[in-house]
Amino acid sequence: MNNCVHLWQVSGKKGLQTPSPLTCRPQIDNMMKAGILVLSAIALFMAASGESRACTGITLMSKDSSRVLARTCEWGGSYLQSRYVIVPRGYTQTAMTPDGAPGLEFTARYGYAGISVMQDSFVTEGLNEAGLSAGLFFFPGYGEYEDYDPARSSGTLVDVQLAAWILGNFSTVEEVISSIDRIRVVALTPETGTAHWRICDASGRQVVLEIVGQKPTFHENRLGVLTNSPGFEWQMTNLNNYVNLYPGNARPQKLAEGVELSSFGAGTGFRGIPGDVTPPSRFVRAAFYQTTAPRYATGFETVKETFQILNNFDIPIGIEHDPSSGTVPDNLPSATQWTTSSDLKALRFYYRTAWNSTIRCIDLKSINFDKVKFTSAPLDKVMDQPVEFIKVK
Repeated sequence: MNNCVHLWQVSGKKGLQTPSPLTCRPQIDNMMKAGILVLSAIALFMAASGESRACTGITLMSKDSSRVLARTCEWGGSYLQSRYVIVPRGYTQTAMTPDGAPGLEFTARYGYAGISVMQDSFVTEGLNEAGLSAGLFFFPGYGEYEDYDPARSSGTLVDVQLAAWILGNFSTVEEVISSIDRIRVVALTPETGTAHWRICDASGRQVVLEIVGQKPTFHENRLGVLTNSPGFEWQMTNLNNYVNLYPGNARPQKLAEGVELSSFGAGTGFRGIPGDVTPPSRFVRAAFYQTTAPRYATGFETVKETFQILNNFDIPIGIEHDPSSGTVPDNLPSATQWTTSSDLKALRFYYRTAWNSTIRCIDLKSINFDKVKFTSAPLDKVMDQPVEFIKVK
């Protein structure tokens, strides 16, 4: 696990894509048309099947003041075609819009690494060289973006490109907050629902951005947990319903002479914690698992602990499908397609996937973001869980 990927050394190898900046008009047009078709297909599938779009995020601190943000990404309907991307300083992107017109053009001031879904410009989670982390979490039914205005397309970008804009342009949460009114965030297609975003900088300040009533609102996230709907403030209030939970075992109770109640096993202090996969239940579990986790000496140890905690949030592929619908995919080992962990102090971005639980690392400090080319590659070289056979003599 401690072998980090030094991408500046491998960016020219066979199989990695290094496209030129998006300055060619036909290339932009083709990209936008492809993106609209992809998102429309996903939207129609979601509308028909009601599949889970779940994400769970946690935050841990180590004794050496390393701050680690980790999260899962779920989609149980089909393969997300996720790739890791390395974006250099000076890389220019043109945002998509619902009608295919060119949207906001933005150039990266900071290099970053992240994971995309469906196509390279749709970065869902990432970390930049200034120690700023940004990630998109599904937020269906509660957000409301601005209506798309074709006359203002040059200042517009779609929600699946907002994390890329944040990672490429800012080093602090405060800079994001002060700049958000310069842009307009819209949906590529209305059927895809809405998102909210977790943003954290190297100082440790973490916020949740929600666009409700067509206006962006930032919530201070001192807890460091995020899931999906309902809104963040509701999720925090809902934690009060579980004030009775505590680590360890419940105390024995004597009901009568010779009649005493005691724990069957460990962990009875958490008796009653919700175990289903709905966003409110995952928020509660994440909050208590995170809070009771041991505090390790280093960020590296803490990263490994985040993956252990998030094991509890993997969603089995079968539980969200109606067996009679005939829509259960047979090529997904889990609805949790990938899990990431970002060490904001060490500038290391880690991930594992449903197809390979080996933890892989992209070390941003090893990358020269002035010279590296835009790089995109599959998360897994081989989509098959490695198995080691033990030879016994």
